[in-house]
Amino acid sequence: MLLQAVLLLLLRCLASTLGQYDLCKSLVSTDEGSVWEHYACQPSPMSMKDYMRIKVDPPGITCGNPPERFCTLENPYLCSDECDASNPDLAHPPQLMQDRERNGLITYWQTVTWRRHPKPLLANITMSWNKSLELTDDIQITFEYGRPTIMVLDKSMDHGRSWQPYQFYADDCLDAFDMHPKQVRDLSPANLTRVICTEQYSRWVGSKNDKNVKFEVKARFAVFAGPRLQNMDNLYTRMESMKGLRDFFTFTNLRLRLLQPALGGTYIQKDNLLKYFYAISNIEIPARCKCNLHASQCLLIDGNLQCQCEHNTTGQDCQRCKKGFKAKSWKEGSYLPPPNGTPNTYCECNGHSNRCSYIDYLNIVTCVSCKHNTRGQNCQHCRLGYFRNASAELDDENVCIECNCNQLGSVHDRCNNTGFCQCKDGAMGAKCDDCLPGFYWKQGCYPNVCDEEMLLCQNGGTCYLNQKCICPPEFKGVLCQHSRCEAGKDCNSASSPLLSMATLLLCTLLTYTLATLTHH
Repeated sequence: MLLQAVLLLLLRCLASTLGQYDLCKSLVSTDEGSVWEHYACQPSPMSMKDYMRIKVDPPGITCGNPPERFCTLENPYLCSDECDASNPDLAHPPQLMQDRERNGLITYWQTVTWRRHPKPLLANITMSWNKSLELTDDIQITFEYGRPTIMVLDKSMDHGRSWQPYQFYADDCLDAFDMHPKQVRDLSPANLTRVICTEQYSRWVGSKNDKNVKFEVKARFAVFAGPRLQNMDNLYTRMESMKGLRDFFTFTNLRLRLLQPALGGTYIQKDNLLKYFYAISNIEIPARCKCNLHASQCLLIDGNLQCQCEHNTTGQDCQRCKKGFKAKSWKEGSYLPPPNGTPNTYCECNGHSNRCSYIDYLNIVTCVSCKHNTRGQNCQHCRLGYFRNASAELDDENVCIECNCNQLGSVHDRCNNTGFCQCKDGAMGAKCDDCLPGFYWKQGCYPNVCDEEMLLCQNGGTCYLNQKCICPPEFKGVLCQHSRCEAGKDCNSASSPLLSMATLLLCTLLTYTLATLTHH
């Protein structure tokens, strides 16, 4: 008991130090003992650049093969820099977009120069995680030597099978995409998930410090949570009530489509195309694993991020019920009511109980007070005297049907999993309410005394309801097989006491008549 009390105290202290939706469950002491209370939960945000896989295309877009000279927009005619894939000090491979800068040395991925103008200089950067993620802060891409004039950020929610634009970027949105320019601050609660084109990150400003391109997430959160995100409860409430809001921040893959490099604020100078290229030194993607509010931890397992699922859910995103818990009952958790939300653990007890109890000495959690004639640790079995309804799901209120065994014909009131009762000798039928051939029913099944086939009544006897033979007066026995006359005696005189009395009276009468005649 002391250990249990200490554990409860520790869990409560831990809960008080954590933020919203950080715990999936905790032990609560009740009159019936320790009971698990379940909550909606989600993992902490992480830097997803540490886990992403980067693919760059088209093939050959990365500089250095063959080696190539390039210039910068600040010094367009000092083309002394070189990119050489065979030299580690001069190579600029894609993985440098996600490395950690050491000793202040900036490393970056770089494309070939625009030497094939007027053919467009196009490059795609695809980032994948093999996992559903949810943005928690701004995406930030750091470009060296100028931000692109035109680019698109796409996202996929189905592991790259289909794509949709997340945001358009251009120095002239109308010219590039036939869209009016907007900023996130122009959005309202009603159109917060609208895909916009922004000119905020594409125009040339001539400053080396203006390197970053953002996809603004916090500004969108602030529409509901306030400028300092002090009212997150309102944001989480909107996540539940506003259609598409949670999905807007959800993705499995991201893609940058680089459509035109920085031009330095001028028209394309065809006489010096070595200053036009793309170079990215860093990509920051703050996000959390999407676990459908069924996990508070997400770990890298065998090279893939994996939610550590609670609430009897499983899958990489906790997107289905564990084996033995019907998938029909699965439901993602809810942020409401804050601060703990609702775990929607209907699969925990298959909808037949809403309470669980922790049994300390067995170290198990079991459902309490299973309803609808169910029993078991997860209310997954039927009570004795009931059997599983094959046409009903496990979470159906009518999942267990009463056996209804005939008390006179069955051994007990229990049946097997198809509803058949265990019958006594001679009884038959699913409910043991009928008799086998050779038996008759009379408050139970008894062997036939006689019948019209094998057990025939003899000496003219007739079978009555298979229960007895009705014999002629001169025969007796179960099947009328014995004569009433004993061996060596006159059967007529012994046929009946009434016959003996009649004979005696007749003899007496004859004797009296003869005596009278003699006297006369």
